[in-house]
Amino acid sequence: MWQEEVEGIGPYDFDRALDRLARDPLHAIDRKERKITVPIYEPKLEIATVQAIGTTTHPLFIVSGDHEETKDACLRHIFTIFQWKTSLSDIHRHFLKTSLRDIFEAHLGTPIILDFSPYSCIVKSIIHQQLNIAFAYVLTKRFVHTYGMQKKGVWFYPSPEKVAGLTVDALRELQFSQRKAEYIIGVSKQITTGELDLSVLQTASDEEVVQTLTKVRGIGPWTAQSFLLFGLGRPNLFPKADIGIQHAIKKLFQLDKKPTYEQMDTYSKEWQPYLSYASLYLWRSIEIEKQKSKKRK
Repeated sequence: MWQEEVEGIGPYDFDRALDRLARDPLHAIDRKERKITVPIYEPKLEIATVQAIGTTTHPLFIVSGDHEETKDACLRHIFTIFQWKTSLSDIHRHFLKTSLRDIFEAHLGTPIILDFSPYSCIVKSIIHQQLNIAFAYVLTKRFVHTYGMQKKGVWFYPSPEKVAGLTVDALRELQFSQRKAEYIIGVSKQITTGELDLSVLQTASDEEVVQTLTKVRGIGPWTAQSFLLFGLGRPNLFPKADIGIQHAIKKLFQLDKKPTYEQMDTYSKEWQPYLSYASLYLWRSIEIEKQKSKKRK
């Protein structure tokens, strides 16, 4: 058993991060204790717990795990997932000079949190394609509970090897569409054979990642951009096809109908080179609105 105290770079609002992560029923979160337990896939399957003990201005965390020999690898992974080396203050100052000023002031210190493994990011993104968010999470949970594994209350996605061996009919029983089942199994087979190497994408350019992934059946630009943002943490992604972002822009600029791609290009020019954060904060602006609406009901 090991434990490490880690200092982050403020502003960093871990409670806002947990609020967004809590939408996924697979995440093991204790909001009262301000902590989340994370599945670690490499170098071996284990778990690590992250608990906030600091403030937004002075973020401080206790990270703990089970195996001393993998402590350094776990810490590196946790630092990457929670983006603790990224200065949100520089990003915040940039957006105070833009049309997103009010949204950034309202959600000060909200970080981008990565998915817990590149493979789970790909799988989740494919499952979420063209589904409403509630059912997308239900389907993802059903998939992981059926074929993944649980350790100390924390769920792990099944391995690519296991998914590659599934049949389309098996996933159809979980309410996957025919094509979505084929896509999940197909990409898993390519990863298993080495035809698609996700580790190589870590150091590839955004354009190279998109070109590589969109060659895979079932992965289009939206899924590739989702992987860049939540799988690799790239800072300048703006998925214009995302319905949530379109809705947020429509509301922000008081448009009569959803914005065109040309309008989105115009609005977003001043948000570069931090389009990923613009995307996140636009999503948050409508997610909070939905939460307030539910509470009123």
